[in-house]
Amino acid sequence: MKNILLILISFLTFTVSAQNNALFDKATEAYNVGEYQKAVDSYLEILSNGKHSAELYYNLGNAYYKLNQVAPSIYYYEKALLLKPNDSEIKNNLGYAQNMTLDAIDQIPVTGLSKIYNSIIGSLTFDQWAYVSIIFMVLFVLLYIAFYYFNYSSRKRLAFIFSIISLLIMITSVVFAFLQYNEFKADRPAIVFAKEASVKAEPNKRGLEAFALHEGTKVNVIEELNDWKKIRISDGTTGWIPSEDIKTLKDF
Repeated sequence: MKNILLILISFLTFTVSAQNNALFDKATEAYNVGEYQKAVDSYLEILSNGKHSAELYYNLGNAYYKLNQVAPSIYYYEKALLLKPNDSEIKNNLGYAQNMTLDAIDQIPVTGLSKIYNSIIGSLTFDQWAYVSIIFMVLFVLLYIAFYYFNYSSRKRLAFIFSIISLLIMITSVVFAFLQYNEFKADRPAIVFAKEASVKAEPNKRGLEAFALHEGTKVNVIEELNDWKKIRISDGTTGWIPSEDIKTLKDF
């Protein structure tokens, strides 16, 4: 019975994978001949099958960009960047899409120390920092074993020094992974999908309008109440927006 179940699972996995590959080829062909809506439909069908990747999101962003649909193109470029944060091609195309947005919002100035901190911590994702810590943990163990078995004092000294260095790098990587993970969880980015969204001072339709946002603008969700979300934009201004007017980038 167990073997039959494994065979069925393997068959279903193979079937879904083959179907997704066929859909991807179909979408690529449609995109190449200028049938961008057909490409979008095929890519979205792949997503509905549970397949997610930076390449898929990137291609969706490209197709929506060709259709001049600002919000979806930026949304999927941003989704691709979550999986490949250092990909220059995704960043470039995202920049082109952002040029089509109407809102010009200033950025909060970043201090020199914050820039250094962000450049170091942000050079890798939290899972990549975790992999680095595992690699140096293994290296530390191997060097420690070498230190124990080496007969010559010079080799013991080198093994000891490099084992301590590996241990320090491992601990640092664990700390960086923890900090990155906390930032990732705290950051709740979203994209405005409404053509024009009225951001209120209070979470109700009777509240005064604090400011207006247009499609494609990136915001950060900081609180939720019923059908409203409190957001912060890049200049630090906050307000309440209807949940239906924005789409969050992360699925948790």
